[in-house]
Amino acid sequence: MTDYKTLIDAETWAFIERTNSYYPPDTIDYTIAEQRQIYNRMCREFFAGYPQGVTAETTAIATPWHIPIRVYRAPAPEAAAMVLYFHFHGGGFILGGLDSHDDLCAELCSRTGYEVVSVDYRLAPEHLHPAAFDDAICAFEWAAATYERPVLLCGDSAGGNLAAAVSHATRGHARKPIGQILVYPGLGGDSSAGSYVTHAEAPMLTARDLVFYRDIRTGGEDRTGDLTLWPLADAEFANLPPTVVITAECDPLSSDGEAYRDRIVAAGGRAWWLEEPGLVHGYLRARHTAGRARSSFTRIVDAVAILGRGEWIW
Repeated sequence: MTDYKTLIDAETWAFIERTNSYYPPDTIDYTIAEQRQIYNRMCREFFAGYPQGVTAETTAIATPWHIPIRVYRAPAPEAAAMVLYFHFHGGGFILGGLDSHDDLCAELCSRTGYEVVSVDYRLAPEHLHPAAFDDAICAFEWAAATYERPVLLCGDSAGGNLAAAVSHATRGHARKPIGQILVYPGLGGDSSAGSYVTHAEAPMLTARDLVFYRDIRTGGEDRTGDLTLWPLADAEFANLPPTVVITAECDPLSSDGEAYRDRIVAAGGRAWWLEEPGLVHGYLRARHTAGRARSSFTRIVDAVAILGRGEWIW
């Protein structure tokens, strides 16, 4: 049995306990409405504000159903790239909105100088798969048509899943993504091995949680092999954009990052995977209170900046 008391330091434990005080570990047993209420309150409690000078404009992409977006701009924007940030962490495609990662997107904008677009894709169970994927593709195509600058995909947890799915679906496009940064993504790896077993009972996210989120996203339908749902189901990993994957050690999803890196490298592509020691799923919310999370966020910001310049250092 994994000894989290030795793996996780005091600062990260304080973050876990604070999170659990707002968002109890058994929250998946509540109704969807209750889960959203709990999650939204937690996000408000962790809100860190905007860095000085960052502005945000909330608008929508004009599809038949309209996709809300929020565009963040720094005082002196860097013209090299735009980060199209498919967000949500730990929400399993059922929770959150433009406000849940509002401060995170503002900080990415401030620290890179890039324009950041947060996409409010449709949620399950009201909108089953592939609704969220369809919105992600629509948002990417809108960005490619609207901006002459290259587009960099970025996402955490469920958002990392969507960013990767878009990268796979757009490989043949003339304006394919310049790169992708995936933070503790769920990519559809082998649930009978690796971190899925070692960290099945990890703080913040368990194997039971993952089954719940998978089934509610698909309406319980078996979608094995659907690469728009699980990018690791793809048979071909060539011609993907340069990829950085950062995962947490104490997270059942960590092995997905390793497997994804290995598949891309084996196909001749550029991919780098880092497992952050002693961190847990959702640690980006601890970036102002826990040293390990703060350091990891800096590595994420650096990766965004480097890929946005079209560079590769790993």
